[in-house]
Amino acid sequence: MADERPLEDPPPEVPADGLDLARALTRATARTSPATRAKKRSRSLPPSRSRVSGSHPDERDPQLLDTTVGRLVEDHGWEVDLKVHAVLGRWTELVGTDIGAHSTPETFADGRLVVRTDSTAWATQLTLLAPQVVRRLNDELGHGTVLAIDVRGPQGPTWKKGPRSVRDGRGPRDTYG
Repeated sequence: MADERPLEDPPPEVPADGLDLARALTRATARTSPATRAKKRSRSLPPSRSRVSGSHPDERDPQLLDTTVGRLVEDHGWEVDLKVHAVLGRWTELVGTDIGAHSTPETFADGRLVVRTDSTAWATQLTLLAPQVVRRLNDELGHGTVLAIDVRGPQGPTWKKGPRSVRDGRGPRDTYG
């Protein structure tokens, strides 16, 4: 006889446990989750036109420090101030070593340069030379930048503190005479 084996019965259906149910549920919802829909949408839309820096210069490329500082100075209107301070840094070179050794530029505002000297004699000398100094400074800075030089002598002593001060009064009025 032919090899007759009894046909095996198909395996009985095993009831699904919790893990199998979770897997089946995850597979079913994965196709319709918001994240999946967003991925599909992003793939189907054309890429947005983002600005890409090519081989040509762009404002987003690293800039030279000179260009950046120059733009900052221009935006704030500091050109004249920077020129004036650069020239005042070379004060001794511009006015000569004798005058430069006995005078110091203090402030510059509205075309008026204030210069402090270390003695009244040098204040008188610099007052006489002021037109020539103004001319020389304007040659460096541009015509009309410095309009006048205000020469001031040395500051006198203050009597607000010390042995000659008066607590609630006008100060030492009778000490010189």
